[in-house]
Amino acid sequence: MADVTLPSLGESVTEGIITRWFKKVGDSVARDEPLFEVSTDKVDSEMPSPAAGVLTEILAAEGDTVETGSRVAVIDENAVAGSVAPPAAAAPSAPSVPAPAPSAPAPSAPAPTSDAPAAPGERVAGVVMSPVVRRILADGGVEPTKVHGSGPGGAITRRDAERAVANGPTDEEVVPLSNGLRRMGQHMTLSSQSTPHGFVAIEVDASIFDQLDELGRRTRDGVEISDQMVMGLAAVRALGEFEFLNATFAGDELVVHRTVNLGFMREVLRDGMLVPVVHAAAGLTLRALARRVHELFERVSTRQLTTDDLMGGTFTLVGPTGPNSLWTNPIIIQPEVAVLSMGAVRRVPIVLDDGVSVGVGRRVVIGLSFDHRVCEPFTATAYLERVAELLAGLDLESEH
Repeated sequence: MADVTLPSLGESVTEGIITRWFKKVGDSVARDEPLFEVSTDKVDSEMPSPAAGVLTEILAAEGDTVETGSRVAVIDENAVAGSVAPPAAAAPSAPSVPAPAPSAPAPSAPAPTSDAPAAPGERVAGVVMSPVVRRILADGGVEPTKVHGSGPGGAITRRDAERAVANGPTDEEVVPLSNGLRRMGQHMTLSSQSTPHGFVAIEVDASIFDQLDELGRRTRDGVEISDQMVMGLAAVRALGEFEFLNATFAGDELVVHRTVNLGFMREVLRDGMLVPVVHAAAGLTLRALARRVHELFERVSTRQLTTDDLMGGTFTLVGPTGPNSLWTNPIIIQPEVAVLSMGAVRRVPIVLDDGVSVGVGRRVVIGLSFDHRVCEPFTATAYLERVAELLAGLDLESEH
């Protein structure tokens, strides 16, 4: 027998919520196959099976909060699929007192069957409507129970039916928020209410991306390079001259960090977004930064991200939200004090150096959301302009 325990989910994380089991008792499971999903305050992760065999017991149900190290299931490594029966539901017990003999029923008219045609004004599925109305709703694919009748006694009139078919279904679906969306909403609400936000944006020369296209969009190690990675490199180096932006609040005190831990915002389908962190990003080449970002994004895609991958950020970069996005005004991620955003790199008409001719060039809008307690618009603009200078001066051939 092999015990399945809840592994460590990262520093300072002591418990998690079992959100889903991928297997049921009696199912065979392979080693390292996803067995269950666990949710913490930071991330949802799929936990792999520690052994191969048959799942014989589930000790923690979906929705249970479990401490790390606790047993959550048992796997029989010697059993075969089908040899372990799933837990059977308890059969209802017979009543202890015999029921009295039924009295003879009074004669009554036979109940109409569901296939019997409806007479005018007859109730069908509890709704009063005529055969004409029923045909209109059936042809339009509208359930009678979804239509509000305006006729006498709640009867559905022909006008009600025609309006319902024309407008389509009007019922509403209640969709519960995922853990990720709920956590994101709580965190962003706290940040927007507690931080005096400011924002500035500038448009900068993006011809460096023409050079990148000429060199190739992959490093010599074969890792793909995105526009966001190149911008991140310039952003980190500019923080060396604007250290107060690479900081976090601890109560009423500002902690300025010498190490840059750069967060990259990443969309997660149905779960909003995550911000995995590249720790100690200062001093990295473009090649090294691309590799680190690729590894983090791969763990996001395979749901293998740990809590440590999401903690310790000191500055965040938000990449383009779409191929036509101009800029984003992001909310600061507490306890950080600034977040840099970039729009899509675009080809636009530009005035050439002679001041008269017009050509085609590449431009990108970069913006900074900042905490007014540590910065103001003039300094924030100075930081963006320094990012632009460093971006234009990158030696991509050596960095590649």
